[in-house]
Order: sequence, then structure tokens, then C-alpha cells
Amino acid sequence: MENPSTSTLMMPSRWIIHIDMDAFYAAIEQHDNPEYRRKPVIVGADPQKGTGRGVVSAASYEARTYGIHSAMPIQHAFRRCPQGIFLPVRISRYQESSDRIFSIFQRYTNLVESLSLDEAFLDVTGSVRLHGSAQKIGQKIQQEIYSEEGLTASVGIASNKFVAKVASALKKPHGFVIVPPGTEKTFLKNLPIKRLWGAGPKTAMQLRQLGCSTIGDVAKYSPRALMKKIGTHGRHLQEHAQGIDGHAVSSEELTKSMGAEMTFDKDTRDIMVIHATLLQLSEQVARRLRGAGMKSQTLTLKFRDESFQTITRTSSTTPTTDQSSNLYQRSLTLLERIPHTEKKIRLLGLTASRLSSAKKSESQLSLFAPHPEKAQQLTSVLDTIQEKFGTDMISRASILTTKTNRLSGQWQKNQKR
Repeated sequence: MENPSTSTLMMPSRWIIHIDMDAFYAAIEQHDNPEYRRKPVIVGADPQKGTGRGVVSAASYEARTYGIHSAMPIQHAFRRCPQGIFLPVRISRYQESSDRIFSIFQRYTNLVESLSLDEAFLDVTGSVRLHGSAQKIGQKIQQEIYSEEGLTASVGIASNKFVAKVASALKKPHGFVIVPPGTEKTFLKNLPIKRLWGAGPKTAMQLRQLGCSTIGDVAKYSPRALMKKIGTHGRHLQEHAQGIDGHAVSSEELTKSMGAEMTFDKDTRDIMVIHATLLQLSEQVARRLRGAGMKSQTLTLKFRDESFQTITRTSSTTPTTDQSSNLYQRSLTLLERIPHTEKKIRLLGLTASRLSSAKKSESQLSLFAPHPEKAQQLTSVLDTIQEKFGTDMISRASILTTKTNRLSGQWQKNQKR
């Protein structure tokens, strides 16, 4: 009879697969337009011959050879590759493909944790008896995605989420990497610390100050030594460096925040344009909250000027809200907290966080909020009209003027100082 302890070592407690689509948006555009294949494709804002606003949403692997990557300003991408094929984002098309890909995942397990449209964790521990080994399941999923969608995916398989995610990124595109149980630490030790979850630029600098250039170097430090250098986060970094990650795959998608932002076609200091934009963003965020059945307690304003300096201001209130009028009024208050600057504004954004279910949110109402049920009824009517006829069909002018006269004069006065 096999020694039980040996059996335990040979069989991992979990089999986790990390699936990451390769250049998803750009790959779909190349699939739908065969003439774009093997050419640099950049999906994002209109570059307007190098003067455009906005950023790159996705870049094909051909475009990446020019140093183009997601979140890069679109004008920089154009300068690096003016002969590239620049295309607008078609989010509905990408969502359709994503839905079909996730339906492929569901053929093998219902434990699927979505990270984005093109990335997910799958726990197939309970699926191996029916579908074969984790390796076979990963290969089948990769093959079915290609045969049904014409797209490639990279696959990482390991005993935990962190190692599986690292594995999927090593041999892109169309990579397939398995990390056998018990070899996690060896697998990680020679990889650069940038592949360590949670090691952002600041943390990476702190680790380099300790003499760490690889994940293996981090693994040599005791949790106490790392915690002394970089705080409580050091314990988690040390565990990951050891190849340890106890987080389970969660099939429940927990939304932590909802936001919207807008980059102006031209930098502006026009207060009415700024207020109108905050109104529009408030409407968008509130509509998303109501659509998800959520309410928010915290609101963050993102403010970026023409020199790309970004400032954020945050506030929290009780009770929670899903009403655009509340978000808008709070955004104006946050705007007042932005330091005086002579520079024009390039981008504004609003993010609602600390979300809770609308059904479970506090029922406490503001002393100065008369007839809240009427506001809810009006919002419901607006949502119905906008859903049927579009968001441009109808909007509320009244909340645009709320606080505008008071804040407009004050903000413009500040700008003239």
C-alpha cells in the first residue's frame, strides 16, 4: 500500500488553471479582418495623426515590437508606429466573444473566477475524474477556444492561483506551462521580482535595496525581516516567493468599485464644460450602480491637468447612494478641494467605491432630502427612457445648476489668483 504521506505530497490539494487571452481586443480585430493579420494593430482612441487624446486599450504582438502597450497615450503610440492600424474599441464585440469563451470554461468546472473579459482562474480539482488530468483539461480549453473563436490563449497550471498566473505569462502567446506540485519554489526562484504579485515599483525598489533581484532572493528573507522593511505586506510577498498562496477561486464576482472618466478633446478651463462633464460622469456611474443593484458610500474624483499631473480627492458619506444628483453634488465639493493651478484640465474621472447591495444598504435618510421616493421614481423613469432610446435622449438640467453659481464663481476666482 502506498504511504499516505507520499500520496499527499504527490497529489496537490488543488488544481488551478489560469487562462489569459493573447492581445484579446487586437486579436479579435485581426480575426475579423484577415488583412490585418501579421500587422501592427492598435485598439484605442483616435490618434488623429499624433494629436489625439486618450490611450491604447490593446496592441497586437506586432505592435508591441515598437514598444507599444496598453495604457500608453495614443499620440505616443502613433509616433512610434505611424504605419500601424489604429482601430476604435468595439466593446460589445469583445464582450460577445468573452461570453462564449467563458461558456467553454463552464464545460469543465463551475468554479470560474473572472478577472476581466479575457482572463480567469478555474479550479478543476473536482473535474479531473470526469475530464481527465488538469493538463488535459487545459489543453482541451486552449484547443476549443482556438477552434471556436479563432483566438489563442495562454495557459498556466499549478496548485495555487499565484503560481498559475505567473506560469501563464511565461511563454505568451499561445503558451502552456505546468508547474508540478512541490516544485513551486524552484519554478519561481530565478524569475525577476516584477513577476511577484504585489511588488509594484515602490515595493520593488525597497526589495532591491535589500539586495533582491529575483523571487528566490525574496524567499530567503524571513517574513519578519520583510515586514520590518516594507510593512505587513511583506508577509504576503514572502509567502508568494515561497510559492504559497491559499486564496481560493471564487466564482462570485465581487465588484469593488465602479467608475467612468473622460479625456477632453481639447484641454479646458471652462467651468461650465467641467461641470457638465462631472454631471455626465455622475449619470454614468449612478446608472452602473443601479444596474448592478449596488449603492456607494465613497466617491473619488480624478483630476489630470495638461502636464499629465494627476490628483485625486475622496470623500465618504452616509447613507449610501445610487443617485446621480448626490454623486454630482459631491463631485463639485471634491472639485473645490483641488489645489489652485493655472494649467488646463485634460481628464476628469469619478469612481464610486465601498459598494453594498441596494437591498441591504442603510435606510437612514438625510434630514434635508425631502421626498426621496420621488427622486427614486424619477430615476427609474430616466433609466427606462435612456435604456430604450439612448442616454442622449433625456437628462436632468436641474442638477447641472445645483451649486454651479456658487462654485463657478469661487473656482474661477481661484484660477485668476
